[in-house]
Amino acid sequence: MPENILYIILLAAGASFVQRTTGFGFGIFIMTVLPFLMPSYAEAVTLSGILSLTSSTVVMLKYLKYVSWKRILPILAAFLVMSALAVFMLEKLEGRTMRIILGLILILLSLYFCFFKERLQKVIKPTSGWQIGSGVISGVMGGLFGMQGPPVVLYLINSEPDKNHYMGMIQTYAVLTNVIMLVTRACNGYLTTAVGTAYLYSITGLVVGVLAGNWAFKRLPDKLFAYIVYAYIGISGLIIFLTS
Repeated sequence: MPENILYIILLAAGASFVQRTTGFGFGIFIMTVLPFLMPSYAEAVTLSGILSLTSSTVVMLKYLKYVSWKRILPILAAFLVMSALAVFMLEKLEGRTMRIILGLILILLSLYFCFFKERLQKVIKPTSGWQIGSGVISGVMGGLFGMQGPPVVLYLINSEPDKNHYMGMIQTYAVLTNVIMLVTRACNGYLTTAVGTAYLYSITGLVVGVLAGNWAFKRLPDKLFAYIVYAYIGISGLIIFLTS
């Protein structure tokens, strides 16, 4: 793995830029390549989660005033239950099959929200049903793929009033869910020396990515911002599917 450190640092920079700009996508970006650079798929998922936690914490502190705990807690509760079950199943599933399934899911989600966005805005509301549903799906995807963002992103971007509220909600969610996932993975033995070493080297890349993302986020109009998010989900899914 030492020979792969430079690639991991560059991946961390790109992933943190994407997450700072769109509010999510760290895992989607980094997990297209990281499983090929780490000793095991489980260690790649664990490293992705720790790096995402670090990046999200920095952004969350800036947007914490926009967070509604009443709307985010039901999502977190559902996530907690489902992610624990998914992590337990992780070692029983084959990595290539999981990436193919994930790629297809992301492509379908992107197409659905691009073409049915206006209809969905009338349907998706900040209700407990939508909150729990997005948390359940997010928990499964987080536990299996280290990518818990997309289901909740698609819910929040259609239920929050503007991109600042969206950013505060999604980054707070990312921090709390990554803490939960880190504890769960540590208990399952995935927090290894290889993960710790790669994390320490990647901090430089994270800083560069967050600073560049700060600059880009301030210049994106709300409507364009939403379509960039949808497009990124679809492109990421296609990349994951084609490289599996």
